Amino acid sequence: MKKLIVLALMSAPVFLLAQSSLTIEKIMQDPKWIGTSPSNPFWNAGSDTLFFYWNPEGNVSDSLYFITLKNTTPQKVTIEQQQSLRRGEIVRWNKNNTAAVYIMKGDIFYETVKPAKTIRVTHTTDFESNAAFAFNDTKIAYQSGQNLFAWDIATGQITQLTNFVNSDQQSGARNSQPTNAAEKWLANEQLQYIQVLKERKEKSDARRDYNEKLRTEEFKKLVTGNKRMMGLALSPDGRNVSYALTQPATSPKNTIVPNYVTESGYTTDIPGRSKVGTVGGSTEFYVYDRVDDTLVAVDLKNLEGIHDIPEFYKDYPDVYEKLKKENKPRVVSVGFRSAWSPDGKHLLFEVRSQDHKDRWLLVYNADSKTTTQADRQHDEAWIGGPGMFNLGWVDETTLYYQSEKTGYSHLYLYDVNSKTTRQLTSGNYEVQSASLSPDQKYFYITTNENDPGQTNLYKLRISDGKQEKITTMPGGNKVTISPDGKQVAILNSYSNKPWELYLQKNEPGSKPVQITDRGMSDEFKAYPWRAPEVVAFPARDGAKVYARVYKPNNPRPGMPAVVFVHGAGYLQDAHKWWSDSYFREYMFHNLLADNGYYVIAPDYRASSGYGRDWRTAIYRHMGGWDLTDNVDAAKYLVDTYGVDAKRVGVYGGSYGGFITLMGMFTTPDVFAAGAGLRSVTEWANYNDGYTSNILNDPFNDSLAYRRSSPIYFAEGLKGHLLMCHGLIDVNVHAQDIIKLTQRLIELKKENWELALYPLEDHGFVEPTSWMDEYKRIFKLFETVLKK
Repeated sequence: MKKLIVLALMSAPVFLLAQSSLTIEKIMQDPKWIGTSPSNPFWNAGSDTLFFYWNPEGNVSDSLYFITLKNTTPQKVTIEQQQSLRRGEIVRWNKNNTAAVYIMKGDIFYETVKPAKTIRVTHTTDFESNAAFAFNDTKIAYQSGQNLFAWDIATGQITQLTNFVNSDQQSGARNSQPTNAAEKWLANEQLQYIQVLKERKEKSDARRDYNEKLRTEEFKKLVTGNKRMMGLALSPDGRNVSYALTQPATSPKNTIVPNYVTESGYTTDIPGRSKVGTVGGSTEFYVYDRVDDTLVAVDLKNLEGIHDIPEFYKDYPDVYEKLKKENKPRVVSVGFRSAWSPDGKHLLFEVRSQDHKDRWLLVYNADSKTTTQADRQHDEAWIGGPGMFNLGWVDETTLYYQSEKTGYSHLYLYDVNSKTTRQLTSGNYEVQSASLSPDQKYFYITTNENDPGQTNLYKLRISDGKQEKITTMPGGNKVTISPDGKQVAILNSYSNKPWELYLQKNEPGSKPVQITDRGMSDEFKAYPWRAPEVVAFPARDGAKVYARVYKPNNPRPGMPAVVFVHGAGYLQDAHKWWSDSYFREYMFHNLLADNGYYVIAPDYRASSGYGRDWRTAIYRHMGGWDLTDNVDAAKYLVDTYGVDAKRVGVYGGSYGGFITLMGMFTTPDVFAAGAGLRSVTEWANYNDGYTSNILNDPFNDSLAYRRSSPIYFAEGLKGHLLMCHGLIDVNVHAQDIIKLTQRLIELKKENWELALYPLEDHGFVEPTSWMDEYKRIFKLFETVLKK
């Protein structure tokens, strides 16, 4: 292939797909042609009405619909009804589940079940947040600005609970007063001969004296200084206030993303993110007792293992010895997740090391003002997995949390009195979500217990750990439980059938009732979409790798194949539900199979759904086990179906584009052609939150970045490479692919092509862009793999 740099504004090649009724134009058009699936269901406070978004009329956007338990025919919500309707916001209930509070558009709303009524508590230009019941459910506490307030449900009176001030506010008050003899003389002189100033000061002093006499409560000033406050929370009894103060880190240098095609005709800059290596500031955690007027600074410097040195430093002996000698505590962050016990006697809060390798769960005793450790999870790679931010209280003395300490994310209980831990779930599967029942006797958990490619809802009894399966439909089941816990709204789909809405009683053995049936249009139904087989093949180290396999209609030995590499790294594709992320790719794989290709889509190392070891297998080496799993997937096709080993291609986007490049550069004899879409080419260019988890920071683990970045291996390119990238990609910047392009030019490589899309971000929006991109991919495979 001739070396070529093109813009997507140029026309893409045109060709015929004689063996399939599918075309690129058809599958990449506006997704409305597929049908309309319901989304984002939520219940009313009374648990008798279910709302969801849907678009059966084919409008520009989805509309809000509802059903009731008595009438399950979907009805469209009127504009008048919508104006007073909450829409899926975080809802907090009182202890008896008779009233709820939530935030909508920055204001607070209070809703009762019987009688069914809604009261708008605030109507301000300020943005209120963190609304919850307090003071034995007699008041609603909330945050406005950096302070807490309480609204009395019975009287409607609003009371300020805290008085946080920063150093500027405090010094501002001081600066308004004379500070030395000269200033005092000058100020007094003004009042001697300027009568208006004298009269105004006398009135001001009189008002201040009068207000001081009326003041019934003096607010203690809690000074935040120049630090950022996070996690402000009030105990349910209204007595204690917890919060964290973070010292601002050195401001990182932010990137820009040039936007060339604009309404003004001028190139503009889109403000971008910072790059990996941002150093966070130190954090302090406080609890203020409003009754005793005491402020406790929680000690975070003596946590278990706080002085441990991460193992990767052993690859840098001089640095490792220096750190051992210094013996400094590692920097931690706190305040992101915390929860007060229902009686306000204990505070559960999470502390994380900024190197991502430790999570501590601590319990603060409000009576003794002491702190104890409930749990420490350590991971030499990084803390992660499903449910790692899920924590709370079952009752006054029992807290719950999720942890990967056994290798899979499971649910645990901890008794603050006996200081004992009980594991509620166990096994080689993941608890992907967990929530308490209204009576606090059960957990509702979603797991992939029986099949990593399917999810179901279970009712888990806390007293003895007994589980009962609630959902039974095959595929994926996304559930929304009614506030009273009696009903379940289920979004169900299968690999070749988009999502539909079902209603079911929240009881084992109950039959789901289908509510919607527009997920597939007649045009979409006209094609016999494959339900890809999910296989498990052995990797070179014996690990079991799950994958989707799409087979051609008339299989025979010697046919070509394509390996699809999903994006994100931590994502799952070898499952049995409809993919919201990859429905276009699913249709493209059907088209490829119609045209004589085998397609395999593996859940390589780093994919979600398979536990801690799978998740962290890429630590310090992206392009290691994740790549070899894809290489082994190609080998599986050769060994199992007789695919021609010299006619295997690979493609993927984002992380999948990265793996494509690593495959084309480091295993050039495996893949004859590859298409890397929106690819990371140098991990030091990517963001901090994602990259530093896996590769640490570039300034302290350069080896990890060197062996994980495709740009360092570009000289290995042999096969035919297509690269596609949106120019206004604010996630993986086009800078990545442009730097790689320059590298390929300098290496005098010829069989590559670059297509840039001037008006596309990381996820393409325009159907014409999707069409152009996939025409190029298909042409690449047809040209190279069918020689």
